[in-house]
Amino acid sequence: MTDASAGDQLEPRTVTITRADLVAYAGASGDQNPIHWNERVALEVGLPGVIAHGMYTMSLAADYVADLAGDPAAVVSFSTRFTRPVVVPDDDTGATVELGAKVTDVADDGTRTLSVSATFDGKGVLGKAVATVRPR
Repeated sequence: MTDASAGDQLEPRTVTITRADLVAYAGASGDQNPIHWNERVALEVGLPGVIAHGMYTMSLAADYVADLAGDPAAVVSFSTRFTRPVVVPDDDTGATVELGAKVTDVADDGTRTLSVSATFDGKGVLGKAVATVRPR
């Protein structure tokens, strides 16, 4: 990415989220909210089904940025808002999230600002996702 210019689209990534991923993330994060694993509870509170943890979705996008940077330590900042849930079906396929990034600015020192996208079912699930990456 060190040669990417403002306006360049970076290599996209497709990730899959399964119910098993949600259970593993719940255990690691301590977020045991049943909307992330129990269909009945998710539907009772008005959700369309079990949803991925917003922070898990954000972590997938942050991991993508770190890989683009070539070094996790090169990521200076990453921020976003959660705009829509990722509904994860109870099957072997899971939910597919498309990640993308565009270079929006290159500073004199080579630091790049990225606009990051994450879409599920053709709709954005992260809003105003911005990363700052310094050169390695």
